[in-house]
Formats: sequence, structure tokens, C-alpha cells
Amino acid sequence: MTERQQLPGMALTPSQVASVRSLRHDFSRLLMEHRFVIDELLTKISILREESLHMHSYNPIEHIASRVKSPRSLLEKVNRRQLPLDIKAIRTQITDIAGIRITCSFIADTYHVLDMLTSQDDVRVVEIKDYIAHPKPNGYKSLHAILEVPVFLRSGSTAVICEVQIRTIAMDFWASLEHKIHYKFAGEVPDRLIEELTQTAEVANQLDRRMEQLHAEVHDGEEPHRTDENFDEEALRILWDLSTRQE
Repeated sequence: MTERQQLPGMALTPSQVASVRSLRHDFSRLLMEHRFVIDELLTKISILREESLHMHSYNPIEHIASRVKSPRSLLEKVNRRQLPLDIKAIRTQITDIAGIRITCSFIADTYHVLDMLTSQDDVRVVEIKDYIAHPKPNGYKSLHAILEVPVFLRSGSTAVICEVQIRTIAMDFWASLEHKIHYKFAGEVPDRLIEELTQTAEVANQLDRRMEQLHAEVHDGEEPHRTDENFDEEALRILWDLSTRQE
């Protein structure tokens, strides 16, 4: 932005240009840090998923999606909430700048994944909302966790917040449909559709419960087993030689 640049309907003075340029830099850095916190958490989730497969031959995570708000979306939210153009205030009061959604097969898996993620030493739990145990009035279900994770930059460590949503496939399907309906009707959804959405939320809940029961019945009494690395014959020979050398 040069000194002669204009915003719609106004001409900017040199000092205003400098101010806007500084704010743009600050917001760009804020969004960059939130992209990095997603990278940090996705790495943690990937490790937990791989460990679960290795130790128990079971993957509790079906799908992972992530996003960082666009500059326009973030600024619109700042405006709606009438927040000051202060990066520290925005960082603490808008907790969904970075978002990760984890989809699991079963209800028990959602709690298991949440426990694995929040048990890590460098993950600070800011807030957890359990909309599975306590659904919203419209039937919405999900676990919402506001987590703070350190991001290591050249200038040092910075604690950054990310919202993590964990839900089953059925919950995710319902939430996606509900969002599309509200978007189509611009928030003014007919009462008939609201009632049907609430009913389908209960159907989705029944499906989740029944599928979990079937899963438990199929695997009842099974001992979890590890999936060891593929050691070829030579690797096993070396391993044996090394073990006998220790005796």
C-alpha cells in the first residue's frame, strides 16, 4: 500500500497508510502463528494415530480436517464482537481462528482421542464443552476442546490457541447437513425443517449407539495385539547376536 492508495470512499494520509500497513503485518503474523499451531497439533494427532495402530492394531480416527480463518473472516468476527484492534485481545477472545475437526467411528473413540491429546504435557486445556453428553437444543453433538499449544519461532516460544472438534461420522454428517440448511435459508429455517433436523439428530444418535454395540460384540474378548515392525531374517539374526552378547 503506497501513500497515494485509497480505500473505498476515503483517501489515506501517510500516517494512516503506515498504521494500516502495521496492522496488516500484525494480523498476517497472527494468522501465520495459527497455521503453525495446526501443524503442531496435526503432528501430535498423526503420532497418536500411528501409535494406536502399532500397539493395538486399531485406528480410532477416521478423518481429520483443518482450517485457519481468512483475514476477511477474522476481521468480520472482530467487528461483530466489537473487539479492539489489539492482537493480544483478539488472540485470547477469538478461540476459533485455528480449527481442527477429528472424525471417529464410535462415541467411545471421541473421548479416547480427546484424552490422548489433552494428556500431553505441552497441551494446556483452556476449555472443554461436551455436546455429546449434553447436546445443544437442536440436537448438535460434538466434543469441543479449546487447547493452547506452544509454537516455537525464531523469536522464541509463543502459546497459540486452537479449537479442536471431535465427533463421530454420524454426528459429522448431521452437522454438515444442518450447516448447509442454515446457510441456504440465511438462518431463517422453517419450523418444519428445524423439527426434522432435531428428529434426525436422534436417529443419528441411535445409529451411533447401535454401531458401537455391534463393534463391542464383534470384538468381545479379543486381546489387543501389537503390529511389530517388519524384521527380515538378517535383522532378526543381528538382534539375536546382540542379545546373546549382553549375556
